[in-house]
Amino acid sequence: MSSTALDWFKSSYSGSSGDDCVEVAACPAAIHIRDSKDRAGPRLALAPSAWGAFVAYATARRD
Repeated sequence: MSSTALDWFKSSYSGSSGDDCVEVAACPAAIHIRDSKDRAGPRLALAPSAWGAFVAYATARRD
């Protein structure tokens, strides 16, 4: 899937300045992740199950 066809969004926890944020876009086969400052740069694509495990881990580790 081309990156132009993806619906990218930032976390609601991101600041309004847009600095140091990641953006994610979901499609049925993968969760895509990119740096908001370098939209044409490298990207990660994770299986939805891997993304779910990461979010569960990150949420559990919050203080």
